[in-house]
Amino acid sequence: MTSQTDLAALLCSRLCHDMLSPVGALSNGLELLADETDAEMRERCIELLEQSAKISTDKLKFFRLAFGAAGGFGENVPVEEAQEVIGALAADAKRVEVNWALADSTLPKPAVKVMLNLAQIALDALVRGGTLDIGAEKREGNIEIVARAAGQRIAFDETIGQALQGELADSDISSRTAAAHMIALVAGEMGGGLQYAVSDDALVLGAVLPEPEGMIG
Repeated sequence: MTSQTDLAALLCSRLCHDMLSPVGALSNGLELLADETDAEMRERCIELLEQSAKISTDKLKFFRLAFGAAGGFGENVPVEEAQEVIGALAADAKRVEVNWALADSTLPKPAVKVMLNLAQIALDALVRGGTLDIGAEKREGNIEIVARAAGQRIAFDETIGQALQGELADSDISSRTAAAHMIALVAGEMGGGLQYAVSDDALVLGAVLPEPEGMIG
């Protein structure tokens, strides 16, 4: 079984991979700005720096909630926090419309981690743009979560699906599948499970998670 240390290392690799492009763009932009004397080009450099800084900030906010301890919150996280980070990532990705159907104002931290990671997987599948529908509600002692990506072309690695369902061999878990493996562990620890279905124009990801004891009501 993949150890907690190995999983942490893979998630760090994922974070570094995703941050490399916007942070690298910041570094390159600063170098160009230092040497540029044309006023119009300097203005363009500043615009690119602002864009890269925003993308970097959006990604870090996502990682904090999706992978971190989110220490600034209690046992529950306001759903607005999840909406904000996913909305920002979708805006950075361009050509993606996000629709929300959230029945509650807060969700337990583990459920938010699951929802954010499912949303990110669905967003990554929309390589040509499309719609991202995200819903969550508490029903009969369970928290039901769904993320649906619909577009002209869906890009989905089946190994991610295997990781979601706990069917991926430890030797095949990589930085690409680590997030899916992590939320599969989270769901399993809660006594729940994850599902997915994919076609040429849609990807549906779902989770059924029992509400933590003391929060049912």
